[in-house]
Parts: sequence; C-alpha cells; structure tokens
Amino acid sequence: MSADIFDDTDKAEGGNFIRNFIDEDLAAGRYTGVTTRFPPEPNGYLHIGHAKSICLNFGLAQDYNGRCNLRFDDTNPVKEDVEYVDSIREDVRWLGFQWQEPIHYASDYFEKLYECAEVLIQKGLAYVDDLTAEEVREYRGTLTEPGKNSPWRDRGVEENLDLFRRMRAGEFADGAKSLRAKIDMASPNINMRDPALYRIRKASHHRTGDQWVIYPMYDYTHCVSDAIEGMSHSICTLEFEDHRPLYDWVLEALDWPAPRPRQIEFARLNLEYTVMSKRKLLQLVKENFVDGWDDPRLPTVAALRRRGFTPESLRLFASRIGVAKRDSWIEYYWLEKSVRDDLNPQTPRVMAVLKPLKVVIENFPEGETREFSGPLFPDEPDKMPFRKLVMEREIFIDEDDFMLDPPKKFYRLGPGREVLLRWGFYIHCHEVVKDAEGRATELRCTYSEEPRGFGAGSGGQPAVIHWVPGKASIPAHVRLYDRLFKVPRPKGDLGKELNPESLVDCPGARLEPYLAEAQAGQRFQFERLGYFIADEPLHSRETPTFNRIVTLRDKRS
Repeated sequence: MSADIFDDTDKAEGGNFIRNFIDEDLAAGRYTGVTTRFPPEPNGYLHIGHAKSICLNFGLAQDYNGRCNLRFDDTNPVKEDVEYVDSIREDVRWLGFQWQEPIHYASDYFEKLYECAEVLIQKGLAYVDDLTAEEVREYRGTLTEPGKNSPWRDRGVEENLDLFRRMRAGEFADGAKSLRAKIDMASPNINMRDPALYRIRKASHHRTGDQWVIYPMYDYTHCVSDAIEGMSHSICTLEFEDHRPLYDWVLEALDWPAPRPRQIEFARLNLEYTVMSKRKLLQLVKENFVDGWDDPRLPTVAALRRRGFTPESLRLFASRIGVAKRDSWIEYYWLEKSVRDDLNPQTPRVMAVLKPLKVVIENFPEGETREFSGPLFPDEPDKMPFRKLVMEREIFIDEDDFMLDPPKKFYRLGPGREVLLRWGFYIHCHEVVKDAEGRATELRCTYSEEPRGFGAGSGGQPAVIHWVPGKASIPAHVRLYDRLFKVPRPKGDLGKELNPESLVDCPGARLEPYLAEAQAGQRFQFERLGYFIADEPLHSRETPTFNRIVTLRDKRS
C-alpha cells in the first residue's frame, strides 16, 4: 500500500469491507449484536501488528455497542509464559481498551474441547494416527499433487476412542500418536487434508499444570472457543483465509447450533524498516541484537511505549492505515507522522545540547547570571506557561552549529559571524581555541542586544540556535533512536540488514535547568532536535535519561 493514498485528514475507520459484512449480517438478522475477540498466543510480546488488530476488534465492539473478549490461545505449553500473559494485558489496557470480563483462556475449554473431539471420533470424522510428523508431511502431498491416506485412517470408532483416551492418560510418548480429522486427502486446500486436532505434549501448562498431556491444535481450538463464547465475527489476518473451510467444517461436524461465528480475514500489517515475525523478534532479543523486549528500536508495544509513543498515536496510525483485503507494505513515515501529529500540540518546547561546544562570552561579567523567560508553547499564544532561562558567561552550543570554514550555505556560527541565541541575545565569534588536531574546543565571543550585521542568513540576518548555560545546565544521558533496519523490506539477515545507527548515545548532553524537575515518562520537544521522553526505567533526578521518540521532520522511505 503506497502512502500516497493517504492525506492528513484520512480517517479509514469510516468504512471498510469488514464493516460492510457486519452491516449486512445485522440487516439480514443473522446476529442480534456484534461480539469480537482478541486472541493472542502468550508466547511473546505484542507488536504493532497486534496493536492494529486490538484497535480493530475492540473498536468494532465499541462502535456497534457490542463486546470484545480478551482470550489467550494457550494451547502450546512449551512456548508460553505468565510473563507474556501479563505483558499482553498491560498492552491492551495501555492502548486504551477494556475487555469484557472475565479474561478468557483456551485452557478454560480443554475439557469441552476433549469432549468435542470424542464426538468427532464417534461420528467417524476423526481418527488416531501413528504416523510421525515427518511421515505426515510426506503423506500430505503438494499444491499440485494430492495426498495419500494414512495406513491408520480406517481404524474403527471403538479403537480410536480407546487410543484417544489412552493418549489422554499419558500412555504414549510425545509424537507417538496424534488425533486427525477425517476429511479429504485429495482436497485442493492442503489445510483440509486430514489436519491434526490433538498432539501429545508432556509439558507443564502455566494454568493447568500437569493435568493434561495432550493439547488441541490452534485451528481446532479457535473455532470451538469462538463458538463457546458466542462470537459473531471472528476477525483474523489474511493467512487464515485458507483455514476458513476447516473453521466452518469443525463447527458443522459438531452440529453447533446457529448462529455460528463468521470468520473474516484482513491483511496483516507489514511495516517497512522492521520485522513482525515472532521468530525474528525472539532472535533479536535472544542473540542480544537489542536490549530486551522493550528496547525502543523494536516494534513491540512495550518498546514503543518506552520510546515515547502515545496510545493515541498508535490508534491514529491504525485508523489512518485502515484495513485491507490484500497484503501490502506501509511506509514507516506514517508511523512517525502519527506520533508527531499527536505530540506537536501538547508537548512543551525546551532546549538541549547533545554535543556541547563551550562558548565564553567575554563581555559578560564573571560570576553574574541573567534570567530570561521562554514560552513552553511558542507557536500558541493562548498557552501561557513560561520557564526560566539562565544566561552565564560560559554557555554551551551544539558543535554542529559551528564550522571553522563554513561553506556558503551554512548559516550558523563561524569565525567572524554572529547568531541569535534562542530567547536570548546575539553573540559574535572573534576567536577559536583549537586542540592539537585543529578541532575547535572553545569559542570566544561577545554579546550584544542588537544584531551587528555579521549574520550569514538571508539579508545578513543571523540564524537562531539553541544553547544552555554552562554551570546551571543539567548533565544527561540522551539516546537517539532510529529505524532498526537500514533496508525498507528486510528479509531477516540480521548481520547485514540492521541499521548500525539505530541507536546513537549522547552521554555528554546538557539540558536547560527547567528539565531538572522532569519526571519519568514526561515528553518534551527539544527544539530543533526532535521529541524526547524521560526514560521510564532509567530516568531519575540523579541520572537524567532521555530517549528520542521521533525527529521533527518527516522522512519518507
């Protein structure tokens, strides 16, 4: 999907094919209301693709005065953890949504799922298979060739029931047997070629402990769980489109009473300059390419929260990109624009110097200070808060605002030039102190209340630069975050595709005195530098730590 289809006022929530389907169903009387669910697997942290699904499912329930369940698909005890359950609950709440109580778990229905499996066996629609996983793959066939029946497919009902009950009792080893649906090994849809319904997995479950040694498969669990909870619409990502016939087959085979849930698929989120694969995200964390699941370079909700994104900005992003029926890529620009648009009207402006260059103002009296006032919202006259600025004989400017031999179009400070200090006065550079390698380490300047005609800007007007006082400024650790990958559509070669400048440390940064009182989680615009947040885990008055959320200027892919 090209970003060109959007404009600044685009509101994709107004109408889409999912809403059209729901409207048709309600008009036809198929359902009396709308019930949706968000069904994550607790085997990792949620990412921004999940956030899109959360906004869609909970948003639809809100808009149609229905309900949305939070249901954990906890059918694989080997990969699941309570840590992930807790993080998912926190993410959903943080995004601004509330599920219909109580929280649901697929494990709530293990007994019911088992009973339904026995019903399928009794109806001759399921059988216990002795093929290994590798043999199952061999028997399945290909997209162009039909599969072939398992040698165990024609076992009788009584034998299948006996074997399935012995599977539950723990008599067989992992992988020794499985329960499969008896459908059609020649089906053009590979998902309908006798899919597995249960497998043996002798692992302790985070909720049921060692009560079960067989666990239901996702495709079987999902449709039955939806039906138990009375879902009207089961909204899934596009990769489940080919699974829909199985979804419907299971409920039909069980003679589930109407109305049954309707599965609708939409395209998953593919966001440029990042990866959405849980496997790749886990690899990034486990192999220490990043510093944990909340590393601000990751697309996880926890990471975006720590980086400084607001829930409103993620909901705005989800609204702008809308829902589509085909897979596409979204430019990273739209994510950055959403948070920038959300932060711009509400974030106070302050000054920070990330790479300090010392300036001595020689005609400013030693030991004296001078106070100025600077508005926190300079573009909005109606917002009155001001903060105090302190001028001293020694100040810091950013080294990027000075050049020894500036080119023609460099309009900032250089030898013989002057600039205007933001909310302060004019300074003129007349001497440069250099180190042994010829680099500027200190500037000698004089100040004046009016310009003296040495500016390099248009018409000789001086440029405006930011600054902080020398003694009164606050030492801080500032981290500049950027896109995780250097290629827009990474294939997963982490060694070659990762952006080496996705994190740039500025340990010597200095902040204006106002920021001494900043609290963890507060957001600011550092003028000319971007939007920043006081890092939740690390920030303190003793160790001020700020993360850059996003730059000030839009950057298209």
